[in-house]
Amino acid sequence: MTHPDPKTLDVIAPNLKRRLSGVTATVHALVPLQAKLIAIAAIGPALPDHIPQITLARLLAMPRRGPSGPRLWHARRNTEMIAGLALKHLLRKRLKLLFTSASQRHHSWLTKALIARMDHVVAVSGKSAAYLTVPHEVIRHGIDTDRFKPAENRAALRQRLGLDPNALLVGCYGRIRAQKGTGDFTDAMIRLLRSRPEVHAIAMGGTVGHEGYARELQTRIDCAGLASRLRLLPEVPVEDMPDWYAALDLYVAPQRWEGFGLTVLEAMAAGVPVVATRVGAFEELVEDGTTGRLIPPNDIPALAAAIEPFLDDTALRTRMAEAARPHVLENFRIEGEARALVALYRRLLAEP
Repeated sequence: MTHPDPKTLDVIAPNLKRRLSGVTATVHALVPLQAKLIAIAAIGPALPDHIPQITLARLLAMPRRGPSGPRLWHARRNTEMIAGLALKHLLRKRLKLLFTSASQRHHSWLTKALIARMDHVVAVSGKSAAYLTVPHEVIRHGIDTDRFKPAENRAALRQRLGLDPNALLVGCYGRIRAQKGTGDFTDAMIRLLRSRPEVHAIAMGGTVGHEGYARELQTRIDCAGLASRLRLLPEVPVEDMPDWYAALDLYVAPQRWEGFGLTVLEAMAAGVPVVATRVGAFEELVEDGTTGRLIPPNDIPALAAAIEPFLDDTALRTRMAEAARPHVLENFRIEGEARALVALYRRLLAEP
């Protein structure tokens, strides 16, 4: 575990949430890369050992100034903006405050008030930028294409994961809840699996706070007689996710609302074509007709119609699979996001 001396830090990246989320995955992936370019550490619960990090006690005890002046506090949630403001104004730490916004809806009065007190704001997509009323810039997310990559032996990988090595496998990952479109995915796959015994599907993610919804979905699956081929699986550790993408033939992102949507990039980096709704940044990430298909949200017939050709047309599936990873390598590598953010950090730290 890396515990840098807080006296040496220029940037602090809080991740004040224990459960897995897109923001958490972003911090986990970015900070080790950024640490090669600038003195940065994360703070928060349950951080993996490989991430440079400091404890709360050391954060509170760190000198007011950084090694060359103010430090930068990079927040991505309301709680983290509040924590940065408290450190700055109550504990008198010399901080510049940066906020990254992924939201694609009008901010609450609290969020607007917090954003107004930031020194700088970043949006993760053009759509999220449209909801900001303060000066900002766009820096899109990237992913670690060394971790998310095609399987060398997919049949062996599936056997290790307890999946049918011979099935045509469709996946949908993320928290299991209505907002994420898990029910839409379930209903669409029930329609499609009945006449295609070779197709299997999995929806995987956490259910905390939505256990009743998950039970309702399982009842639908059981009533359709598809429990052996349409499975709801529990969330797995973030470090195991690359294998679950690499095991798929098709990835489906059926969200009704989304802030950004890293999962489609993770799937495409693994050489998996995608079907995604037109929410979040999906329209900026997926090349419709080349690496996947885009459809309206909350439309089960459209979702089923978009998935169906991938199940029946091997040439189509293969063509889009072959285009998926090069698209991510060219446009969405996490190294590019890390460099862009570090350049911004340096600029903000150098400003009076």
